[in-house]
Amino acid sequence: MRDAYHEELDSIGEGLVEMARLVGSAIGRATTAILDADLKLAEAVIAADEKVDDLQRDLEARAIALLARQQPVATDLRIVVTSLRMSADLERSGDLAQHVAKLSRLRFPETAVPQDLHATILEMGQLAQRLMAKAAEVIITKDVDLALQLEQDDDAMDMLHRTLFQHLMDDRWQHGIETAVDVTLLGRYYERFADHAVSVAKRVVYLVTGEHADEIASSTAVEGA
Repeated sequence: MRDAYHEELDSIGEGLVEMARLVGSAIGRATTAILDADLKLAEAVIAADEKVDDLQRDLEARAIALLARQQPVATDLRIVVTSLRMSADLERSGDLAQHVAKLSRLRFPETAVPQDLHATILEMGQLAQRLMAKAAEVIITKDVDLALQLEQDDDAMDMLHRTLFQHLMDDRWQHGIETAVDVTLLGRYYERFADHAVSVAKRVVYLVTGEHADEIASSTAVEGA
């Protein structure tokens, strides 16, 4: 019985990794769809989100069943509860990738992104995908140092987000209000996607150490002062 219990815990972790890989792929494909005005790819991303939702529902059901049957304590309880929270982060990430794809579909056959912002949006999409790939690695390895690095990596996304706003606020903006709204939404989608990747990594830190990532970062800063 105990072996089956730990196999189920491992299975939940594998489900989280699969979710992370799916949503990472989704944000990359959605980025291609919106930059290339690729309706077929956008529709594929939108449809594929159902698999992420199914995985999240299945993982949640299994985690709740474990809580009911085994009544875990200490580390095992942290694993189950933290896994539930990570699955919610990953499901929301999938929704954000779907939002990008839906915007691509809405503006087809035009593109929602002006040519002069293509490079910035492409970079945001690639960075979002890398952050989620690193979050998946953190789930697998339980590497606390790698997990803590994600928040620093996220600074690059914040910088790109600010770059978008600088373009929007520039007096030379000539793309109209509708495009400004589209770009504003896109920037928010990518920023939130990156935040969820960071959140997943922070939850792994808590799972491993029993401490919150912010507390560890603060204590490390004090020691280094």
